[in-house]
Amino acid sequence: MFVAAASILWGTTGTAATFAPGVSPLAIGAVAMGVGGMLQALFAARAIRRQRSGILRRWQLVAVGAAAVAVYPLAFYSSMHLSGVAVGTVVSIGSAPVAAALIERFADRKPLTRRWITGALLGVGGAALLSFAGHSPATGAGTDAAGAWGSTAGILLGLLAGGTYALYSWAAHRLIGGGIPSRAAMGSIFGLGGLLLMPVLAVTGEPLLDSWTNFSVGAYMALVPMFAGYILFGWGLARIRASTATSISLLETVVAAVLAVLVVGERLPALGWLGAAVVLGSLFILTPPSQRTPQPAAPAVALPRKVSP
Repeated sequence: MFVAAASILWGTTGTAATFAPGVSPLAIGAVAMGVGGMLQALFAARAIRRQRSGILRRWQLVAVGAAAVAVYPLAFYSSMHLSGVAVGTVVSIGSAPVAAALIERFADRKPLTRRWITGALLGVGGAALLSFAGHSPATGAGTDAAGAWGSTAGILLGLLAGGTYALYSWAAHRLIGGGIPSRAAMGSIFGLGGLLLMPVLAVTGEPLLDSWTNFSVGAYMALVPMFAGYILFGWGLARIRASTATSISLLETVVAAVLAVLVVGERLPALGWLGAAVVLGSLFILTPPSQRTPQPAAPAVALPRKVSP
């Protein structure tokens, strides 16, 4: 439920970004994840101080996660800028469960189950349907001038975003599994990742101050989807595998596609809606069923033996 709630918040980011068309996708990504990451670090400052020895022992894991945090928003928002909100989100988030499971397979030696393979194939197939069905942006979402090459570049950037999303989710899950509380693990990874994004924000962020609308979009992105959303995501990662969390986050693609149509004005053909339905259906296959803890059998009560006088 924590990850699902975070995914609903994340699904609003692409639509929110369209309200600041004069702000580049690099600036949107830098302010969203950069400022949001710094806020997470401040929120977790005490927990990070208490766990600093454990975090320093695992500095390589923190560094890998932070680098992925820095790359992810730049690739994600650039993908949406080139391919449109619906397609960019579906490719980015739809590819993440596959990347997460492959990382777990080779880094943690966790086997790929038939259930996961079936769900992953459905998810990738649905994402492909939604991507290649085409869309007609009624507003500035997506750049028609970019043409086919721009759309292809957007899909490739979406795949990069999905891979880095899976990578920082895996790194955070490994930290939490190693005994670091979720607040300290998420705060350290996202705080360092936010620092890495500050130079990008300094170079590209001037349009965020040009109007109250642009500033409000940047503030919303940092505070709600990134800060609040990733706190919820960290709570979820403390309880489920990274591949499961990224699978549940496929819900974001459906939220983004619906908002893109209802708010932004993008139009998806029937094949695109079929792809969205397939992605949503794969969510129920990829997410393992909760297993009920078996109740211990009631101890047998020994009846007193009748002693004959």
